[in-house]
Amino acid sequence: MDILRNIIIIALIIACAALTIIILLQEGKSQGLGALSGSSDSYWGKNKGRSMEGHLVKLTTGLVIFFMAAAAVLSMGFIQ
Repeated sequence: MDILRNIIIIALIIACAALTIIILLQEGKSQGLGALSGSSDSYWGKNKGRSMEGHLVKLTTGLVIFFMAAAAVLSMGFIQ
């Protein structure tokens, strides 16, 4: 079981590094004055799920779920 614990710890370290990089690559959510003029309803705003930003958001969500589950498993002592 010690090998499995080490594998999970290494996966957590990799997930931390990946989350840091992915979060820094994402754009800010503030729209500034563009929201007043209605420019947020552009082609890129409507198809955000298909863009690179949409993929980064989905990847961030998946990594956060993995991180939380793995940290919970390690902290609860299921694997010793």
